Amino acid sequence: MNPHFQKLTICLDMAGCPNRCRHCWVGHAPNAQLIEEDLRFVATAFRPFTDNLEVASWYREPDYPDNYRELWQLENELSDRRTVPHWELCSFWRAVRDEAYVPWLAALGVKVCQLTLFGGREKTDYYTGRKGAYDEIIKTIELLLANGIAPRIQTFLFKDNAEDLQSVVALIEKIRLEQRCAAIGTSFTAFVHQGSCDGANAKLNSLYDLRPTTAEVAKIPLLLADYSLKHFGEKSILEVFGQTERELFTELSHDASTKSSVSDSPIFYVDNCFNVYPNFSEPSPHWCLGNLKTDGTGKVTQTYLGNCSAAAHTRLTTSISEMVCKFGSPDSLRLFDKSDYEAYILSRYLERGATK
Repeated sequence: MNPHFQKLTICLDMAGCPNRCRHCWVGHAPNAQLIEEDLRFVATAFRPFTDNLEVASWYREPDYPDNYRELWQLENELSDRRTVPHWELCSFWRAVRDEAYVPWLAALGVKVCQLTLFGGREKTDYYTGRKGAYDEIIKTIELLLANGIAPRIQTFLFKDNAEDLQSVVALIEKIRLEQRCAAIGTSFTAFVHQGSCDGANAKLNSLYDLRPTTAEVAKIPLLLADYSLKHFGEKSILEVFGQTERELFTELSHDASTKSSVSDSPIFYVDNCFNVYPNFSEPSPHWCLGNLKTDGTGKVTQTYLGNCSAAAHTRLTTSISEMVCKFGSPDSLRLFDKSDYEAYILSRYLERGATK
């Protein structure tokens, strides 16, 4: 008898992504061009395991393939909720190349779309991994506002871009984002944080080394800090950035707990080779649940429910204290959210071969 999930969300990487963002936690797998029948196959494979199936054709870049409208319709056809809301994310790559795209988002009822800046043009292009990205984001902001959609600005803080965050504030003020969002009936939102420490950012340029400390947090412009406090509902900007690694090391080095990675409402990422992963970390071999084509959905779900992937088994059977004591840095002042730090330590534990 098949296991039954309260809800099951399946995301298939049908087209990939035009960017190679250095902070991206889902990594930089090669792009591919899957077809609609591939999405139908994935949905059919998981259909017997839930009465509440939600299907998406991407997990890296929304609306990247040319047939994004047809894929949107197919997602709704294959999902149990016939009016699946469009997530508050958009493809700025497509927005500046397809004049019908942003009006289409507006017609779906999208009111807010999130865009990511790392400072000015140089830093944003560098961290997005593509020249011209900053200019495309600026054009997309104007297109969104012209169609009644408010841009939400996400900003990441690292050691090498702290001084450049004033460029984000200057942009907000120059193009009057707060006033223009108010004019279309939506509050303007912006926030800064440090993100996770896995996926591409752990491999390309080791963003662990560039992770902010309180010294960088102190350089966040006041306006951006105020927006962040409102967005996250915190009282101080340091609360947004969590604790130092030294504090977390002290706490977790005495924590003998283990943890199951199983949920009754999981989200599964399916890559363009039909390997399946839970969305806890990057789609890596450590988290792989199996392949839909060769193993079948039954084996994939049993691997998930049994915590049988290398990563899930390690988290279930190895205490966080053991992992932290081996691979944490007791004197580090880098700032982490606790759950992100635990994920980072687990990744280091797995990558350094400590499970062998």
